[in-house]
Amino acid sequence: MAYEPRFTKAAEAYHDKMFPGYVSDFIRTDPEFIERFDNFAFDEVVNATNLDERTRHMAWLATLLGCQGIDEFRAMVPAALEMGVTPVEVKEIVYQAVAYLGIGRVFPFLKVTNEVLEACGVELPLESQATTTVGSRREAGTQAQVDIFGEDMRDFWKNGNPDYPQINEWLSSNCFGDWYTRRGLDLRRREMVTFCYLAAQGGCEAQLRGHAAGNLSVGNSRELMLKVISSNLPFIGYPRTLNAIAVLEDVCSAASVPDER
Repeated sequence: MAYEPRFTKAAEAYHDKMFPGYVSDFIRTDPEFIERFDNFAFDEVVNATNLDERTRHMAWLATLLGCQGIDEFRAMVPAALEMGVTPVEVKEIVYQAVAYLGIGRVFPFLKVTNEVLEACGVELPLESQATTTVGSRREAGTQAQVDIFGEDMRDFWKNGNPDYPQINEWLSSNCFGDWYTRRGLDLRRREMVTFCYLAAQGGCEAQLRGHAAGNLSVGNSRELMLKVISSNLPFIGYPRTLNAIAVLEDVCSAASVPDER
């Protein structure tokens, strides 16, 4: 006799909220697996982390970009829209990922995003969100860096290593000037999704440390970031989750951030 998965009422309700009318084929092919996964991810984790749904789903999209989970990303874009994430916000999460993952890894996600948005009835292209020009991007990017990391970043763009001086200038003009200055996501959201890209791809602890500090600086509290990291666990597993927590806690300890409890 085939195993009948027993989903909790909370997991069923959350799944139905994300995917109205959808029945996973895993119920047929992998009933024991999908029972445990859905009950964990969509009941235990969701209810323990208690995030607002827009934040949760932005973090999940950024996390799936970071870990290259393109099939799950395809499924989650419509769910994010159901949970109140706007098409502009989805696009901004994908665009900004290029600075942290590179176009080689983001290109397939951009194509999937366009396919899903158009299938959901969204007309493309979306309204422009750019606020800078080629001539203003470096200065505006520097100001974004200052707003996030402090006044010490004012001359960052011109203080690069003489063997590769362009990298710091590119960080200011491209990473921050092209992407962080766009409308659609504020600095708090941009720093949060950047932390998710980095935590999910792994091997970026130095950069993760910097953006943990950036999140705290723009008002994303230790409590919020712990919720975000924990909420992302089903999508990236325990090792990268524990690494992200360790980095955050180390940064908070160094900054003497109080426990919010």
